Amino acid sequence: MAGLALGSPLAELRGESDSNPDVSLLYDINGLAKDAPHWFDRVMEFVGEYGIVLGLALLMVGAWWSVRKRPKDAPSAVAGLVWAPLAAGIALLANIPIRGFVERPRPFKDHPGLDVLVAGKNDYSFVSDHATLTMALAVGVFMASRKYGVGAIALALLEGFCRVYMGVHYPTDVIGGFALGTAVALLLAPLAMMLLTPLMTSVAGSRAAWLVRAGPGGGRAGTRQETAASPPVPESRRDGRDEDLAA
Repeated sequence: MAGLALGSPLAELRGESDSNPDVSLLYDINGLAKDAPHWFDRVMEFVGEYGIVLGLALLMVGAWWSVRKRPKDAPSAVAGLVWAPLAAGIALLANIPIRGFVERPRPFKDHPGLDVLVAGKNDYSFVSDHATLTMALAVGVFMASRKYGVGAIALALLEGFCRVYMGVHYPTDVIGGFALGTAVALLLAPLAMMLLTPLMTSVAGSRAAWLVRAGPGGGRAGTRQETAASPPVPESRRDGRDEDLAA
């Protein structure tokens, strides 16, 4: 591993960290950045800071487009996708007191020799906001669509790897973020779905039905189409009704 040659001060630091798997794994993963070309580190910096979050947003749009086509449970599936960013926001808020309570410094402050790809990270390290955000989004997507959810979880796991690769988080910071995002998304899901599913069902019956259902048959638009396409009442039946009314 570059920069950790035998007999160097960094090697001594590494030897001291062997008893701590968290620190040892940090050096192993971040050491990949030392051996990588500069352009690759810049790519990982962008992916770890913004790229995966943007990728999850695009994946959620694809999932929304897909679940709208379901004939039966489209409102509940769309409600699950609405819940995903709400769960992520709640999880990030929950992380504020956790960080203040644990007060764990960033790894590069206690362990010199790390290749830090992003400057200016002076807040506390546990738990990772990025890991929390991406996993909460991924679990929400998985609840709505298994197909898109698998890809979302893969992106969230990649986000965790990137945070350690960039030298700004310990592996346990990432694991804690994954746990927090998952817990919020799953534990509060029953209450959230109880509130959001009727709301999405109501939207499906409005002029904004296209947000919840794809194609005809959803909401007022579908009702108007069905009414326009219904067969006319036969003349004999209408005459009979008129006669009955006249009588």
